[in-house]
Parts: sequence; C-alpha cells; structure tokens
Amino acid sequence: MFLFLLACSATSSAPGDSWDVVDLHLHPGDWHDIPDSTQSFLASRFPYPFGLQPEVLANAVLSGDAILGELDDAGVSRGVLLSVYAPRTVGVASNERVLEALAADPSRLMGMASLSTDDWTHQAQAQLQALDAALAEPGMVGIKLAGAHQHFRLDDPAYFDIYDVAVAHGVPVYHHTGPSPFPGTRTEPPYTDPAYLESAVAAYPQIAFVLGHVGYDFLDRHLDQGFDAALDLASRYDNVFLEPSALGSRHGDPDGTILSEVFLRVREAGLADRVIYGSDGPQSPGFVADYLSRTLAAMEGWSDDEIAAALGGTFSQVYER
Repeated sequence: MFLFLLACSATSSAPGDSWDVVDLHLHPGDWHDIPDSTQSFLASRFPYPFGLQPEVLANAVLSGDAILGELDDAGVSRGVLLSVYAPRTVGVASNERVLEALAADPSRLMGMASLSTDDWTHQAQAQLQALDAALAEPGMVGIKLAGAHQHFRLDDPAYFDIYDVAVAHGVPVYHHTGPSPFPGTRTEPPYTDPAYLESAVAAYPQIAFVLGHVGYDFLDRHLDQGFDAALDLASRYDNVFLEPSALGSRHGDPDGTILSEVFLRVREAGLADRVIYGSDGPQSPGFVADYLSRTLAAMEGWSDDEIAAALGGTFSQVYER
C-alpha cells in the first residue's frame, strides 16, 4: 500500500539470485484507500512524469501478481504482505485485501494480519475477534502493528490483549518503530521509540518481537536513541529481532552510509543472528530489487553464513516454527 519515497529504476540482474531471500515487508493495497493528504505527500516524491498520474503507478505495483513480478526481478523467493489499519495516516490495507493478494501464489506469498485500534474502549473485543479469525486463515504468519500510525503508545497495557492473540496462534508481532514522515503520524517517543516496548517484550517472552526499521528516525534521517534502544533490547532479550527496512533507500540514503552503519553496528553488537530482511516495498517498479542490492552492498564484512541467515534463515526460524 505504501509507495513511500521514490521510484527507482529496475535493475538488469536479480541481486538475490545467489541467496534464498525472504522479504518480510511488502505492502499490497489500492490508491483509493490512502488518505488525500498522504496521496499528495507521495505524489510529490515521485519523479517526473510519475507524479502526474500517481494512481496509475501505485496500482501497477500493489496487486499480488505485481508484487510477485517485483520479487522475480529481485531474485526473492518469497514475501510477506502486511495488513495495515491506519486511516488517519497511511490508509488501510485490510486483512481481506492481503488474503486476496496471497491467492496470487500461496506458495510464495504470506501475510501479516492487523486490526483497527481506533475507539479501542468500545471496539477492542470485536477487533481482537477479527484478528483471531484472520490469523486462522492459511498463509497468515504474524501480526503487524504501528503505534505511530495507529496512535497508541507502545507501552500502553490496554493493548496487551493483542499479544494474547499472538500467543494463542504462536505468531510473532512486528512493530513499526521510529518517527515516520507521513502526515498525521504521532512522533513522540512513546509512540515510536522501541524502549517503550520493553514492558511487553518482558511480559511475553514466548513472542518474537520484530522491530521494524530498527527505530530509525525518518524525520531527521539519522541513527539516534531509537536505534540505540533497538540494539539494547535485542542485546538483553532473546525474543527481539531487527528489521532494517526502508531506511537505506536510494532517496533517503543515497550513498548507502546509513544502511552500512546499521549493519556494522549490529554485527559489532553480536546481533547478526537477529536480523530479518525486509524492504518496505514494492513502493514503485524496481524498488524491491534495488533495496536488496543496496542491502547486500551494506553487509560488507559479514560472512556468507551471516548474510544467509539475515536474508532468509532467521525468518524461517522465527516465522515458520
């Protein structure tokens, strides 16, 4: 559903051909399900002439079949499609929409379910039941949450019932972490800083928590306390995993220094076995392949075994147990 920053030119070769790659972070959806403010934000980021008809570009990459094409061009074997319920910020890609997209190839596509956190006081039980039903569907392998986009604090125990659903289904929970540039998002630390997840991480050791974007600050575009908190949590808790998606894009990190620093510091912290690869695609034609190529370039100094684990092996251990 998210195109996010910029259209990238398609690569002529498939960077993942030498590896068994699983992309944890892909968004199906429809342009009409994105709020007007976010549509304008996205269109302003597209290079000419794509910005003149953003709907055409968006819908060309958001279906299940289109995402499969992007995976093929990247040499990615499988991908995970994320449900999102954030009507005030980035829009909605419902569980039903994800299940529809998975039907394009159930052997290669998996999904993460989500739920609406709006009006939680009155709607919590109905939403939890809907989440439970979605996770019972074939191909659904986890839960996706985003405090910044869904406007709930990461440490608010009122939402911990979501984790009980995760325990019942034996699935990981993926959290968007770090401030987001999209209109309408909450940027205060309780909504973005991984440190505020510690109470949940400690209370649910049986759940694998995946820290999406490793706490990266997409507003100031630097590694700050959010990234430090992500490394700290993963160092102290065996059930915390790191997913460095989107932050190394060609638009936001043109020379690759940010993504390279992420992988350097993760390895120095002894956390290479906690990385799960994701791109945050498809965004636009060629982005999935480009992000994988940039990721491989940033993993300088990593052993072949460490790279193989980050690109697919750790995913299998966490999501396919």
